[in-house]
Amino acid sequence: MVDLTRRFDVLVIGGGNAALCAAISARRAGASVLVLEGAPKFSRGGNTRHTRNMRCAHDAATEILTGPYTEEEFWKDLLLVTGGQTDEELARFMIHESKDILNWIVEQGVRWQPSLGGTLSLGRTNSFFLGGGRAMLNALYRTAEELGVDILYNAEVIDLVIEHGMFLSAQLKQPVGGKTEVRASTLVAAAGGFEANIEWLKQYWGEAADNFLIRGTPYNRGAILKMLLAKSVQEIGDPTQCHAVAIDARAPKFDGGIITRHDSVVFGIVVNKHAERFYDEGEDIWPKRYAIWGRLVAAQPDQIAYIIFDSTVVTSFMPTLFPPIAGATIAELAGKLELDAAALEKTITEFNAAVRPGTFDHTILDDCRTEGITPAKTHWARKIETPPYLAYPVRPGITFTYLGTRVNKQARMLMKDGKPSANMFAAGEIMAGNVLGKGYAAGIGMTIGSVFGRVAGREAAKNARN
Repeated sequence: MVDLTRRFDVLVIGGGNAALCAAISARRAGASVLVLEGAPKFSRGGNTRHTRNMRCAHDAATEILTGPYTEEEFWKDLLLVTGGQTDEELARFMIHESKDILNWIVEQGVRWQPSLGGTLSLGRTNSFFLGGGRAMLNALYRTAEELGVDILYNAEVIDLVIEHGMFLSAQLKQPVGGKTEVRASTLVAAAGGFEANIEWLKQYWGEAADNFLIRGTPYNRGAILKMLLAKSVQEIGDPTQCHAVAIDARAPKFDGGIITRHDSVVFGIVVNKHAERFYDEGEDIWPKRYAIWGRLVAAQPDQIAYIIFDSTVVTSFMPTLFPPIAGATIAELAGKLELDAAALEKTITEFNAAVRPGTFDHTILDDCRTEGITPAKTHWARKIETPPYLAYPVRPGITFTYLGTRVNKQARMLMKDGKPSANMFAAGEIMAGNVLGKGYAAGIGMTIGSVFGRVAGREAAKNARN
């Protein structure tokens, strides 16, 4: 039983990768640490449970990485996907620190495995967790517990007592040992974004948010973020920006995870409910563009779209939990999708006529393209002409939101007056908007969590000692 009569050096709110990295870092620095995880033990870990890999800079190939990925290349990739909407100082700091994370995370019990193949094309840039995100998470929890970190589950925080930028205590919904107040010298907020709060999403997206599916945990409702912003912590990020991918429309409302995501877009075309294409399916390498498709689908009528391809490519991408919908003809497929058959036939006929010959290679920006149609498909364009014809219905799958707390390189929260908080730090999705103004590249979320979690824990422990 956790003793809430004592005052902890560091209180960590959250239970995912960022929270555990912070807790372990603080404990290794000599601090007493309490982790409050709002979810039950089985569902602990937020979105980390559904992750697979982390993007870190490195100067040479390793046992599991096929080549170097320099800090400058990482920076250019981040600049590309964000369109320059990033805090350069913080982003470059994160990238530099990520080089050491590759080894540090292994020291905490996490193990790597060689990259998966297929459309991911990440063997050089991203390290994959042996056993996936849940195994990675279990390793961090095991290490934290062995180090003496106290952990409470079902620990919903309903209020934070903050005065003049200084954290004093947190209030729990349910008493522990007869007490609901948690006192600590420092706070690390690592409780995620607000993607599971549909009503909050609707403030920015309107009724369209009712059609969003939440890929990750149902526990990231943004309660801690809302409290911090209400208590004069400076906010950063566009509330409409988020990590949003196209996931199977048949997925559950919450917690569908990685197995509901589709990697087949580059092998076909995507149409809306009117059977019309609306964006270039071959704009860039998939890991740099997969996370734009959620927002693209969200902008379509009824927030629904369909990935259309033929039988020649069914083994070219990672299959999902749900099988494709098939038709012997385009008209039959259209009927099963409840699309206008003539409209879908027209779209595919025009697309096929626009395809120009080239040498197909999904791992590079190849020369297979279209001419004379809008939108163009600039790479990987091949005719859809071999039955059976196949489709996946997709909806916006929200992973995490980018509105968050502003921080500095010490992961210390900044207040609305521009001054650093006396004793409050943040890590993970709750501060990801500092680095991700928009866009996403595979594995960066875990990088943000690990780097700033480690920094936040270390700095919080130092703050508590002083």
